[in-house]
Amino acid sequence: MPNLKDIQRRIGSIKKTQQITRAMRMVAGAKLRRAQTASENARPYADRMRATVSQVSQGLSEDAHPLFEQRESLKKVEFVLATSDRGLCGGFNSNVIKFAEKQIAEREAEGREVSITTAGRRGHDFFRRRRSAQLEDNYPQHSWVTYVQASEIAKAVSGRFVSGEIDEAFLVYNEFVSAMTQIPKSVRLLPFAADDEAGGETLPYEIEPDPESLLGVLVPKAVEVEIYRALLENQTGEHAARMAAMESATRNTEELVDKLTLQFNRARQAAITKELVEIVSGAEAL
Repeated sequence: MPNLKDIQRRIGSIKKTQQITRAMRMVAGAKLRRAQTASENARPYADRMRATVSQVSQGLSEDAHPLFEQRESLKKVEFVLATSDRGLCGGFNSNVIKFAEKQIAEREAEGREVSITTAGRRGHDFFRRRRSAQLEDNYPQHSWVTYVQASEIAKAVSGRFVSGEIDEAFLVYNEFVSAMTQIPKSVRLLPFAADDEAGGETLPYEIEPDPESLLGVLVPKAVEVEIYRALLENQTGEHAARMAAMESATRNTEELVDKLTLQFNRARQAAITKELVEIVSGAEAL
């Protein structure tokens, strides 16, 4: 049985851990509010961008832009996987990695070649140990998602699609639903598909000089926006998952401190009782 000093030392250690988890919970909560605002602002912009591409491209063939090309033979597919750089966020990263593994296994079972681009150190470390030959690029998230990073990923993946190195590309990330729920999601990135629901709308403007020239600017931007939106969703989910994990850890430390305090009081009471018994016994012997 541990003595009183051991119990006191353990209580002190757990209280220090509790201070850390409580501080991390507060930081994650503050970052979550900022990240959630950014992801909510990006959603309508991404939807409008896709709808605009659909409107401009209506009546045009798939040859209107190279990123529209639907390949007959889909031999090579690339997955762009978004994870976090840091841990301490529960099953946030493991869930999306398992989901990506399942998607990859399904494509390989169909006889396709798979390559992987990672945005985030956790995903990169996982696949570097297991599928290093299939890794293309890695883009660390650092402290905050930026549009520049999304643009770099889009240019690299789009370049491989246009050159014929890949025939399809998918985005895999955690979609933010609520502070307690993040759902792994897979979205086809390339060939780029416009919003069919908006395709029948009459254009409220005239296009100069022509739709093809405008698509040359819009489509690459739309791909960038899709990736940026996915990274923002993933970032928001990360902070939400970390806040929940740290809240749970703080609650567990509080329960553990209560149990150890009770154990300490019982041990001290037993020690006092023992001393009293020894004193009484000594007095009786005299």
